[in-house]
Amino acid sequence: MTLLFDLFGVIARHQSEEGKDLLVRTAGVPAPAFWEAYWARRHPYDRADVTAARYWAQVADDLGTSFDQERTAALVAADVASWSAVDETMVALVGELADSGRRLGLLSNIPEELAAHYEAHHPWLDRFDVLAFSCRIRRAKPEPEAYLWCREALGVGADRVLFVDDRAGNVEGARSVGMRGHVFTGVDELRRELVRGDAAARG
Repeated sequence: MTLLFDLFGVIARHQSEEGKDLLVRTAGVPAPAFWEAYWARRHPYDRADVTAARYWAQVADDLGTSFDQERTAALVAADVASWSAVDETMVALVGELADSGRRLGLLSNIPEELAAHYEAHHPWLDRFDVLAFSCRIRRAKPEPEAYLWCREALGVGADRVLFVDDRAGNVEGARSVGMRGHVFTGVDELRRELVRGDAAARG
């Protein structure tokens, strides 16, 4: 069974509270309004339809303010830092699976600045046979095209791929194109799912 992993919420951690607080302080606006604008504008940024500068300008417009070049650079840096922590137990599992000869892919909704940061600081990304960053493939979950791109890049049938994500909606997106799906809740349950999947494949 080929494995296709989500990044954030599975191998990497979601934004830290400290990182989120820094973003809000840097923006200088109330937190509820900030997060509404941040997420409302995020999908095109993850897919590289807009640049970082344009994304933050749109967020500022939604907030009724503006960010100068220095403030925008600070927001980009704070945003990257807020998403930088990883789960070392899952990183170890990735290495274990790669060493066993299992084919691995990674599909992540991620903007270019964050993708470049991970490439520069996390050599374990080399253990993946396929890296599908939304900003590079110009497709983002849960769009069917994102999963289909991965299927083609992995070179296996969709029914031979197990997609692992912590968001049920993204897992349903993978299932809609014929992949198997697992909603990630922890490494122990994932290991049990891998045993079940391998047994089913043999059987």
